[in-house]
Amino acid sequence: MRIRAVVIGAVVLVLVIGIGVYVSLGPLRHQLPLPSLIQRCTVQADGRVHLNPVQMANAATIAAIGIRRKMPEQAVVVALATAYQESGLENLAGGDRDSIGLFQQRPSQGWGTPEQISDPRYAANRFYAALKKVRGWERMRVTDAAQAVQRSAYPEAYEKWADESAVLARALVGNATGAVACSVGREPAMRGSAAAAALIDGLRLDWGQLKTGTPADLIGLTVAATNAQTGWRYAHWLVAHASDHGVKRVRFGDLQWTAEKGAWSRVDDADPSAELVVAEVFADL
Repeated sequence: MRIRAVVIGAVVLVLVIGIGVYVSLGPLRHQLPLPSLIQRCTVQADGRVHLNPVQMANAATIAAIGIRRKMPEQAVVVALATAYQESGLENLAGGDRDSIGLFQQRPSQGWGTPEQISDPRYAANRFYAALKKVRGWERMRVTDAAQAVQRSAYPEAYEKWADESAVLARALVGNATGAVACSVGREPAMRGSAAAAALIDGLRLDWGQLKTGTPADLIGLTVAATNAQTGWRYAHWLVAHASDHGVKRVRFGDLQWTAEKGAWSRVDDADPSAELVVAEVFADL
C-alpha cells in the first residue's frame, strides 16, 4: 500500500510540474513544435472506414487497377476484401510458406516471381485476371468469389471484410464526393519538383496515360477529368497517396482537401463545373 501511495504521489507531482511549465511559458507556447498528427485516413461513403496511410495507398492502387481493367465496382470490393484478409492491406514481404504481398500469392503456385508479386500493381492485376475467369463470380457472395481465386484454408474469412470493402470501393471508384480524407505528418516525405514528378509517375503506373498538366501558380499537377466520377477517382487517389508523395492540397470542383486540416471543405471561388483535378505538393525548403 505504501509503495502504491508513493507511485501515485510521483505521478501527481510530474503532472503538476508539467502544467506549471506549460502555463509559465505563456506566449512562447505557440513557438514550440507541436506533436505530429496521428496519420490516419477516413473514408466515408454510406459507412465509415479508418486506415493508416500505407493501407489507404494500397487500397487506392487496387481500386485503380480494377477500374483500368474495366472491372465493375463489385470486383473492386472482392479484391479489397481479399487483400484485407490476406495482408491487412499491407504489402508483406512474407507469410504462410512462400506467400508474398497484398494478396499473399505464392510463386510456387504460379502467381509470378517474388519480385513481381511484391509489386502491388502486378499483384492486383493477377488477382483481377484470375477473378475474371471464375464463372458467375458477379453473383457470388464476396467470400465465395474471393475463395474461388485464393483457395484458402479459411473460405469464410473474407466475408467479414465485405462491408468495409464496399465503403472503400464506393469512394475509390468515384461514386462518392469528398469521401477520402487523410491526416498526414507535419514533415512531408517528398517536396518540390521531385514530389510532383513522383506523383505523375504514380498516377500513370496505376491509371495509365492520363492528360496531366502543370499549374502556373503552384508546384504540382493537374489531371483532366471527363466527368465528376472520374474526377473523384483521381482526387481520392491523390489524397490516398498524400503521405508518401508530399501532397499539400487537392482540389476538384468546389471542394478541396488540405494537409493542414486533413479534411475536405468548400471553396468559395471555385467553378463547380471545372473538369480539372488540381494537386499541390509541398515546396522545397
